[in-house]
Amino acid sequence: MTTSPERTGAEVEHVTLTVDGVQVSVPKDTLVIRAAEQVGVQIPRFCDHPLLAPVGACRQCLVDVPDAGNGRGFPKPQASCTLQVAEGMVVNTQATSPVADKAQQGIMEFLLINHPLDCPVCDKGGECPLQNQAMSNGRGESRFSEGGGVKRTYPKPINISANVLLDRERCVLCARCTRFSEQIAGDPFIALIERGALQQVGIYEKEPFESYFSGNTIQICPVGALTSAEYRFRSRPFDLVSTPSIAEHDACGAAIRVDHRRGKVMRRLAGNDPEVNEEWITDKDRFGFAYAQLPDRLTYPQVRDESGELRPASWPEAFAVAARGLRAAGACAVLPGGRVTAEDAYAYAKFARVALGTNDVDFRARPLSAEEASFLAAEVVLRGPGDGGVTYADLEAASTVVLAGLEPEDEAGTIFLRLRKANRAHGTRVLALAPYSSRGLQKMGGRLLPTAPGDEPAVLDSLVGHSDFGLDASSVLLVGERLATVPGALSAAARLAHRTGARLAWVPRRAGDRGALEAGCLPTLLPGGRPVASPDARVDAATAWGVDRLPETPGRDTDQIVSALRSGELGGLVIGGVDPDDTSDPAATRAAIEAASFVVALELRETEVTRAADVVFPVAAAVEKAGMFVTWEGRPREFPAVLSVPHALPDLRVLAGIAEELGAPLGFRTVTEVRAQLTEMGPWDGERATLDEAAPAGAASGEGLRLATWKQMIDDGSLTDGEPYLRATARAPIARVSPATYATLPAGTAAVVVSGDRGELTLPVEVADDMVDGTVWVPARSAGAGVLAALAAPGSPVRLAATETPATPAGASDPAHHGGVQ
Repeated sequence: MTTSPERTGAEVEHVTLTVDGVQVSVPKDTLVIRAAEQVGVQIPRFCDHPLLAPVGACRQCLVDVPDAGNGRGFPKPQASCTLQVAEGMVVNTQATSPVADKAQQGIMEFLLINHPLDCPVCDKGGECPLQNQAMSNGRGESRFSEGGGVKRTYPKPINISANVLLDRERCVLCARCTRFSEQIAGDPFIALIERGALQQVGIYEKEPFESYFSGNTIQICPVGALTSAEYRFRSRPFDLVSTPSIAEHDACGAAIRVDHRRGKVMRRLAGNDPEVNEEWITDKDRFGFAYAQLPDRLTYPQVRDESGELRPASWPEAFAVAARGLRAAGACAVLPGGRVTAEDAYAYAKFARVALGTNDVDFRARPLSAEEASFLAAEVVLRGPGDGGVTYADLEAASTVVLAGLEPEDEAGTIFLRLRKANRAHGTRVLALAPYSSRGLQKMGGRLLPTAPGDEPAVLDSLVGHSDFGLDASSVLLVGERLATVPGALSAAARLAHRTGARLAWVPRRAGDRGALEAGCLPTLLPGGRPVASPDARVDAATAWGVDRLPETPGRDTDQIVSALRSGELGGLVIGGVDPDDTSDPAATRAAIEAASFVVALELRETEVTRAADVVFPVAAAVEKAGMFVTWEGRPREFPAVLSVPHALPDLRVLAGIAEELGAPLGFRTVTEVRAQLTEMGPWDGERATLDEAAPAGAASGEGLRLATWKQMIDDGSLTDGEPYLRATARAPIARVSPATYATLPAGTAAVVVSGDRGELTLPVEVADDMVDGTVWVPARSAGAGVLAALAAPGSPVRLAATETPATPAGASDPAHHGGVQ
């Protein structure tokens, strides 16, 4: 395993050199192009990128390094992006050296010989490094004669993926795209092919350019060679207004830049945040924004009239009808969902306690066991950077990272990139408790700890004192939220961390989950980690909110709320952003919504929930409101409103309006006022909850096959609606089985019927050589109505049967594209 000064704490050796007459001291092994930046000199470049390995492909960064009498000089100009500094070196850039200036002008002239002069129609026009540097570092006129030769041309564009289009004649062969794909994302399906003047970017004939991170190649392309299928020819940089924001698709908190025009988002780019996502984002973060601009977007409140139909209503009327209906419904519950900002989550938590007088509030989509409630209170809430929380930097510095109930490439793309970087740069070991080695695990250089669904507690306990792994204080344990579906698994994770000294972090799936936890959107927790069961915590919260008392009885979780609605114990329901297909029992959730006597829905678009609701409020999308997401690290990520829309309000404003009609005002109407309350309330300074560790659990019981599943990054979720190019990159749904399981099927079986207690799915079958026997893996939301609705709960028994006719669910890519049985 290699080490670095940052990991060992060793003192960094510095060298002194002179750049354009200015003496500068920089760390040993620094590239000359970086040393020049230290003295304020920008050397032109195309292939160089600070996060990619140097390659010296374009030669645009040539500098003059004369012999200063110490043997550090060169007779010809050198590429500053590959040349390391040396003690006493003298470097003259284009700013002071005619030799360097002439060399750079010559390279620029060569690049422009075949490059088309189509800047007015090129998507890169106006923000193109080649365009800019041709003016600043090129010749004033061209010596290329149109009569003396013809510029190289190719048919264009060609699709290297559904998202990414290539104009080959614009390419300057900088290799940024190929290096990113190979070095950063680990998807080496794109490469430079041919030689000399015919060299060009190509893809393997038998392998598509399949990557969750392909859009980054478009952004770092220094010319208009790579363009977005969605954005191509839609706008120009000088038409756009840019606003920094935070991605809303997962809990990673990636920085993004939103470019918009006339009230409409045109594109999203990666922001530069070294502490979080560096300069990379997933394709879902980049392209997944059309959901807020679709025709089914809700644009006015609706109330159900006497005839049973929903009709338009004014905001004051809708507030009044909602309050009247909730009051008449008796006992009510609140299901906020996971798309909320931290401020909205706080509003839901306070609305439940103050306006409805209940602790029946749960942002999660599945049962809350006593074990999970204890784990979240003891190990997660109130932990963040500087407060014992694990950070991205800790992942890079870790000797070993254990993944339990988490598939980073699918569920947390920024974590995946950091772990891959840590493995390549420092040899960080990645261990994954999973039924098989996923493509993401292989790209992280990880090792599989074969684990069937339900066996996670035993495997975690086996790691304590394991001679092969030696977990210690330099190790990190990342726990995905789906680990909570296995009894005893969270307790086992906590035991492993406590006994080895490894640091522990919880990684939820949705952007709003961690903020909702901190804001008290759980039946057992109040805002700031205050336990509902503690009288002191209730008094503290009641005092901060200016009320006499808060409900004492811990509330119901999501499944218990669903059951109580169906039985009539609960009458009213306030629900926001909940998709029944994402809940643990979709059929039961749908039945509960139908059974409720009064339903208030806060939604972006028309859904089956809004069609069943009695009052519907259109709420603002993330791009339309200010707010804050709290990342898996516990890091607050504030963002401003990008667009101002007249037809929707933030969830917190809607809840405040209903509460005022109920006679229990929440004391805020704006994000600023909510943040002030959050600051004033602060974290709980009483005794922190402790984890009551459950006894080690044995293997899951039951004969036959067990179902393993998780969501893929690009699936049938509603936040990718309206993005046909993004959806086209989704990996085809398949059923993965072990060689032993496949051997029980008729020879040559290409498709199977997977049956569970809720239905069945017909899918192509693929053999994973290291799949745990007795396990079938299928993607959670990429097949038909979804695994939870159409098949069974994770870990449940399923059956497998061969079929002659494989079914390709609507919206899935061609199964043949991914091969059949291997």
